[in-house]
Amino acid sequence: MSDEPESTLRMSDVQRTAVRELLRIAPVIDELGARFEKAGEQIALVGGPVRDAMLGRLQNDLDFTTSARPEVTEKLLKGWADAIWDMGRAFGTIGCRKGPWQVEITTFRSDTYDASSRKPEVQYGDSLAGDLHRRDFTVNAMAVTLPGRDFEDPFGGLVDLANQVLRTPGTPEDSFSDDPLRMMRAARFSAQLGFTVDPAVKAAMTDMAARIEIVSPERVRDELVKLVTAPWPRRGLELLVDTGLADHVIPELPALALERDEHHRHKDVYEHTLTVLEQAIELEHRLGGGPDFVSRFAALMHDVGKPRTRKFQDDGSVTFHHHDVVGAKITRKRMKALRFSNEQIAAVSELVELHLRFHGYGSGEWTDSAVRRYVRDAGDQLERLHILTRADCTTRNRRKADRLRRTYDDLEERIARLAEEEELASIRPDLDGNQIMEILGIGPGREVGRAYKHLMELRMDRGPMSQEEATAALLEWWSSQG
Repeated sequence: MSDEPESTLRMSDVQRTAVRELLRIAPVIDELGARFEKAGEQIALVGGPVRDAMLGRLQNDLDFTTSARPEVTEKLLKGWADAIWDMGRAFGTIGCRKGPWQVEITTFRSDTYDASSRKPEVQYGDSLAGDLHRRDFTVNAMAVTLPGRDFEDPFGGLVDLANQVLRTPGTPEDSFSDDPLRMMRAARFSAQLGFTVDPAVKAAMTDMAARIEIVSPERVRDELVKLVTAPWPRRGLELLVDTGLADHVIPELPALALERDEHHRHKDVYEHTLTVLEQAIELEHRLGGGPDFVSRFAALMHDVGKPRTRKFQDDGSVTFHHHDVVGAKITRKRMKALRFSNEQIAAVSELVELHLRFHGYGSGEWTDSAVRRYVRDAGDQLERLHILTRADCTTRNRRKADRLRRTYDDLEERIARLAEEEELASIRPDLDGNQIMEILGIGPGREVGRAYKHLMELRMDRGPMSQEEATAALLEWWSSQG
C-alpha cells in the first residue's frame, strides 16, 4: 500500500493519461508546431483539449492559441489542412479539418465585456500567459507549447484537476465581470465533469448572479443545453438554484421549492423534479441515441405549472388542477425567451401538457378508442412520453410503484398490439380528401375538412373500416348535415 497522498496519486494518473493522449495526436500537433515555428509564430494546444487529454476523454476537436493574426494563420494552414473555414475570423479564429481532426486556431485574446454590453469586445493579446489568464477556470488554463510539447500551467490547473475542483485563474469577481457567462459555465462544468466549485467561486456567483442578464439569450441557452445533457445535470442545476442564477435564467425551477404545508401532505416539487430528471435519464436508452435534451428538459419542466395552480383544501390536502396545461404555457414562454427552435418548443411543451394523460387509464379501463387517441395526441413524441410518464413515479411506496409500472406495461402492450393491427403511427381516415369530394359530389372547401374530421373520429372510435363501410358512414353523416 502506497503512503503517498491520494491527491498525489491522482495527479500521477492524470499525467500518465495526458502523455498517452498527446502521443495519439502527435502527428497533428507536431506538424502544426513546426509550421508556425518556421514562420516565427508561437502556437500551443490549449484549454479543453489539454484538460480532456488528462482526463482520458480527448475527442477529435482540438483548440490552439497562437501569436499569429488570423490572416497569417490562414496562410500557414493552406497546403496542410484538408479544408479551411473562417466563420470565426471576427473573433480571431480560423478553423480547419485535417483527417479526422477538427482544428480551431485563435489568436491570443484578452476579451472583456462592457458593463452594459451583451457582446464581448474582441481584443488581441500579446502572450500565452496573458491568454491563459483570461480563461474561465484553471483546469482550462493549461497549455502544451509546440513543437516542443512543454507543459504550461501557471495557475495550478493540474492540481485542481486532480482534486476535481473549479477555480478561476484570477479572482472570480474579475473573471465573472469580464464575462458573466462564466458563471453558467461553472454550473455546466460541474455537471459535465462532476467537479465541485471552489467556495470563493460560488460566493462570487451568488453576489453577481444578476449580471448574467447582460448576456444574450442564445448564449445562455447554449450553456443550459450543455448542462442539461451532461452526465450529472442535477449538480449543475442545484448550483444554479443555490447561487440565485436560476432566478435570472430559468426562474420556474427555484419556484418549484414551494413552502410546505403545515401537515406536510404534499411532496417537495423541486426535489421530485430533479428525481424525475434522473429517472428519465436512466430510461433514455429507449430512444437509441445519446443524451436527449427534449426528454430531459420536459422532465425538468413537467411540473412548472404547480406553483400557479396550488390550492389548499379544507381537509388540509393540496391540489394542482390543470397544472399540465398551465405548465405547457409556461414552458413555451420560457423556451421562446431563451430562443429555442419552434420544433424544440413544440416537442417539450407537448410532453408537459400530456404528462398526466396516463393517469386516466386507471387499471386498464381505457377503450381501444382512448388508446388510439393517446397515440395520436403524442404523435412522434410517444416514446418520450413513455419515458416521462414512467419517470414521473417517485413514490417510496414500492407496492404503488410496482402497480403503476405494471399498468403502464399493459398500456404499452396494448399500443404495440393495436399498432401491429392498425398501423397506429400513421392513423388516417379510411377515405382521403379526393374520395370524399368524389362521393359527396362537392369541390374543395370547408365541408371536405369537416367530413375528414368526422371520419377521423370514426377511425378512432371503431378502428379500421372497409371502403364500403367508410362510404356508408360518410353518406349517413352528410345526410344528417341537411
